[in-house]
Amino acid sequence: MKPPSEQGASGLNDSPTAREPARRSRTSGIDRALQIFDHLQRVEQAATAYEIARGVGAPLSTIYAIIDDLVSKDLLDRDANGLIWLGPRLYHYGLTYARNLDLLSAATQEMDELARLSGETVQVCGRDADMMVVLAMQDGGAHFNVSSRAGSRSPLNWTASGRLLVGHLSEPDLLEIFTRSARVSPTGRAETDPSILVANAHEALAQGLSIQAGESDFAVACIAAPILDPQGVCQATMSIVVPETKVHQKDPDLIDLVKSSARRVESRLGWRRLG
Repeated sequence: MKPPSEQGASGLNDSPTAREPARRSRTSGIDRALQIFDHLQRVEQAATAYEIARGVGAPLSTIYAIIDDLVSKDLLDRDANGLIWLGPRLYHYGLTYARNLDLLSAATQEMDELARLSGETVQVCGRDADMMVVLAMQDGGAHFNVSSRAGSRSPLNWTASGRLLVGHLSEPDLLEIFTRSARVSPTGRAETDPSILVANAHEALAQGLSIQAGESDFAVACIAAPILDPQGVCQATMSIVVPETKVHQKDPDLIDLVKSSARRVESRLGWRRLG
């Protein structure tokens, strides 16, 4: 018979059953950390540990311990008043990710050129679950205040880009998404009927163009075109944010500019044939 120490090293402690609690504990810790990050991203402001615990539905003692660990690793930051915010290490990870993302790099180059040609604010937008997120933004020369900046998130049904980003999905999938996520916008003009949103999303992607005016902000319009991969999936959008009165102007033609810009991003990535 093996000595007890050897039994522990190669027998009982190595069994899948014995290892399972530890694996669940580690996963739980990672999940709690992600819940904290997600909560701070959602509220877009620093919060107390108590507010975070309440927001994620976790015991305060558990959240305190995880926050302390994340603060020590610079993944969270704690100010003099004890408020918690995202840490500098996350920013550095984000920079590295962005530098190595071909899509964002190609889209950013076109975004800058589109802002120059149009003189308007241009955004590259993507999808994060049930939300549209502004991935990058370039101000144009026009003196027009745009409330959504890089990192801003909006419900899919509020935005022109939101419809395009899910337009490739099937009707059942879209019905599920919009039933779950459609919300009333601040102006009250955004469509919330899931069946209508499904039709709008499919039509927008088929046309390669989506326009919303006054649905999320009063007197503000957005013209968006999809950036499609070879499978026809909308991976991101190129969009111009303008006063509602400028949507159909022809000098310059903003609709043509934004559609051409999105097609050039696809060409840069080899997703679209030239000519």
